[in-house]
Amino acid sequence: MQTAILVENLGKCFSRYHSQKPQTFMEAALSGLRCIKAVDQFWALRGVSFEVAAGEMLGILGHNGAGKSTLLQLLGKVAHPTEGRIKMRGQVGALLDLGAGFHGDLTGRENAFVAAIVAGLPRQEVSRRFDKIVEFAELERFIDNPVRTYSSGMMMRLAFSVAVHTNPQILLVDEFLSVGDLSFQTKCLNRIAEMKEQGCAIVLVSHSVSQVERLCDRALWLKHGTVEAYGEPTVVAGQYTMEMRSQSQQRTPHRPPQVTRMGTELRVNENRFGSQEVEITDVRLLPNGILMSGDALCVEIDCFTTRPLDTAIFCVSISQEDGTLCLDVNTASMNIPIPQLEGKHTIRLLCDRIDLSSSQYFVNVGVFKEDWSYAYDYHWHVYPLVVESDIPSQGILSPPMKWEMAAQVVAL
Repeated sequence: MQTAILVENLGKCFSRYHSQKPQTFMEAALSGLRCIKAVDQFWALRGVSFEVAAGEMLGILGHNGAGKSTLLQLLGKVAHPTEGRIKMRGQVGALLDLGAGFHGDLTGRENAFVAAIVAGLPRQEVSRRFDKIVEFAELERFIDNPVRTYSSGMMMRLAFSVAVHTNPQILLVDEFLSVGDLSFQTKCLNRIAEMKEQGCAIVLVSHSVSQVERLCDRALWLKHGTVEAYGEPTVVAGQYTMEMRSQSQQRTPHRPPQVTRMGTELRVNENRFGSQEVEITDVRLLPNGILMSGDALCVEIDCFTTRPLDTAIFCVSISQEDGTLCLDVNTASMNIPIPQLEGKHTIRLLCDRIDLSSSQYFVNVGVFKEDWSYAYDYHWHVYPLVVESDIPSQGILSPPMKWEMAAQVVAL
């Protein structure tokens, strides 16, 4: 199989400057050129090597600050390496920051044309594919509205649709399934699978271990800018998960079981993990823990901390009884800023619709340190969710659907 991406001994070094570094030539001249030189240097990446063949997907795992985004920027030629080399064969499509290149005052139509042309498609070809781009993004009613009126989910759908319809040979993706409903996530996954089958090489950065295990052919774990593990996704993801769990368990204080409002016991290091520097005090599923497939769901989390914390990451997942993840989202991948935490706080996740098939599920909630190194508090399989559906389905999803049949006229 032909190699699409070859990375050998890759390194990227950054310089740290004085906090009072002059910002203009005039300031530099007036300060006598003081504080211009770098104070020191640090390596964001060092000694990274891997390859991705055409038709393969590589998943990249690691805490915040591990060098994942720097690696994608180097692959996308947004930055240049300090050492080592990168060889890439084919047109590159990059989803490093969905919607970042959109202009707020331009319409969705205009932004789609600009983005597709920048990606290398001739204008005539963009016109030919435009209807498919809009249909995939599910934005027919809004495509001629200014992008500044779009939600983050709408911009994500449009950016993703443009990227996958430019037919790149290499696709670089940073948390592409962080927003959007379940049915759209499934559509994205199906499109990614099609691109793989057509020979597209894909590099995916994700905080979701299950996503990497399910989608990727190989996985790379970055830790402090170096390769901690590289190989089979199940092996690498298992090592990464064990370290995170170990860090959380080591910091979990011993305390007697507590009982939730639903009567479930929270048992340390069984269904509850974390240092409890931030403590989840209550979780509510609204309007209740029983809903029809397609209904909205609000997950409301109360938390408490005794000392100020600059920031944190909140996460919510929905899993089946056997642990299979159906949804896994967090505030970091959706770029939701969390202000300083001190005292009591309530955070809500609003899902417009839950298109799950009829079954018993659990809603899992957690608060993590800003670099994902360990959990402050994490509750697993504590909050039951019952989904009912009028449509029989053997799978996980139960989206709105209908069957149609058209009679064919046979000429005699």
